[in-house]
Amino acid sequence: MPAFDPVRDAVLNSPVDQAPTPHPLASPSLARRATDLSVLLNSDTRQPGLPTPPPTRSTLSHLLHTSNINTEEKLAASEPFGRRSSYTDPNSSYFSYQVPSTSRSQIPSPHRHRSPSPRPGSSSRQQLIDSPVSRTSFPSRPSSSSSSTFPPPQTNRNTASPVMVPPPTPPPPTIPYNPTRRLTAPGSVLIPLTPTEMEFYKNFRGQGAARLSKRKRTMSNEPDGANEPPRKKLAGDVGVVVEHYNSRPDVGVVQRLESPILGLKNFNNWVKSVLITRFAHPVLSKGSTSNGYSGPGRGRGGGAGKVLDMGCGKGGDMTKWAKARVREVFAVDIAAISVDQARSRWESMRGPRFDASFAALDCYTEPLSKAFPPAKLAQPFDVVSMQFCMHYAFETVQKARCMLENVSRYLRTGGVFIGTIPNAEQLLEHLDEIPPNAEELSFGNSVYKIRFEERNERPVFGHKYWFYLQDAVENVPEYIVRWDNFVQMAAEYKLYPIYKEEFHQVFEEHQEHPEFGPLMVRMKVVDANGESAMDEDQWEAANIYIAFAFEKR
Repeated sequence: MPAFDPVRDAVLNSPVDQAPTPHPLASPSLARRATDLSVLLNSDTRQPGLPTPPPTRSTLSHLLHTSNINTEEKLAASEPFGRRSSYTDPNSSYFSYQVPSTSRSQIPSPHRHRSPSPRPGSSSRQQLIDSPVSRTSFPSRPSSSSSSTFPPPQTNRNTASPVMVPPPTPPPPTIPYNPTRRLTAPGSVLIPLTPTEMEFYKNFRGQGAARLSKRKRTMSNEPDGANEPPRKKLAGDVGVVVEHYNSRPDVGVVQRLESPILGLKNFNNWVKSVLITRFAHPVLSKGSTSNGYSGPGRGRGGGAGKVLDMGCGKGGDMTKWAKARVREVFAVDIAAISVDQARSRWESMRGPRFDASFAALDCYTEPLSKAFPPAKLAQPFDVVSMQFCMHYAFETVQKARCMLENVSRYLRTGGVFIGTIPNAEQLLEHLDEIPPNAEELSFGNSVYKIRFEERNERPVFGHKYWFYLQDAVENVPEYIVRWDNFVQMAAEYKLYPIYKEEFHQVFEEHQEHPEFGPLMVRMKVVDANGESAMDEDQWEAANIYIAFAFEKR
């Protein structure tokens, strides 16, 4: 028998009823059924009882069966046919190709057009590409999970060469974001903003944005901000003091209770309350009308009187002035941040509160008229208060006089000037007690420390020392206030002393007072049994101060 020929065998193994005369080599068993190969190759098999359809020119049987039509004419008149082949590889992809409807003479040779191999190392696929039948490119197909197929390459029928359409680029593999060291919860990042949030942040101008932006300062209708002088940096000892107090945080009530010197702070506040109650209340109750000034009347809280708080700090005495039922308070301090904190404390006060004006001003070098308009200063003050700050003015005689000018000029006759300052006599006595061979001219305990720079030179003004107080003051320069010199200068401004006591004397005098005794318990200076909340070191630190009161005559 001749060598194996699949086309010939397909014809010979066709069903016997396909031809008028069975082939002599055909198997008798084929008369009962057709093989799979014959079914695939012969699309014109007859069905019993149906008319025989005419053979189409595109079928293989039409091309192979003998007839009167010339073979070349059959090929020329045939429609293009397609063929698909499947391959299994690790990527589960397959390739499809079609032969365009051109004559075999017009098919370009593989040397003129050859597509690269889809996957290197596949020899069978390379042979298929190089075969004359597969002279078009093999577009890649997605993975088997996809149900879509790429269209076959298109051919321009007007030209001999096929026009190849590149396949679409497959999407890159998606790698899920799964960091091994996550700093935030998965739901806290990459969450789109809602329209409400977008509108909010579009118009938001927080504290950080306000600091970065450069804009002109607008005029405010508030009485304390319209004529406020520009803030400036200060050098020397003044700069150290300002920087210290500006850097001190304004802690809340709960954090204040955790202070290691809470007993000392409560005691100092009690002394100031005694001063205000004994000397300020009587004057405030009369108000400025006693000197012929009618004024705008009582304040929003129903109080009377006008107070100048020089060196107001963070507003620690706001509650005391509210209890005194004042009508108006002017709060001034050299530390601008402290002034802002004092304003915030006043704004957060509960219940009816007095009118208040705030300004950042160095009252030891500049007049009050620089911070407040003349209309607001036309009505004089009833009380001027300077608590734990007047000693900074005694750096120079010029500063001391400027301070006294601001106190006296705007204080009415009969008004009082109250305050607290370090006891110069006690400080100088401690300095004299330091041994001559001591490496450092300092004294104190675990709560406070005072260090002098010079033992022998003791000027009236500018006698500097460095002061440290636990949880309050961090090595700030201060100056000795000689009492006799202070009284003499004050008299030049019509200010005369009416009270001067050391803190321990204030305690001894008022501990049994029907009003100030119970006040000590309420302010937690002592408990219900009379036991002090201060230890010995705190008590020693408290007694370096004196309380005073002057009256303008």
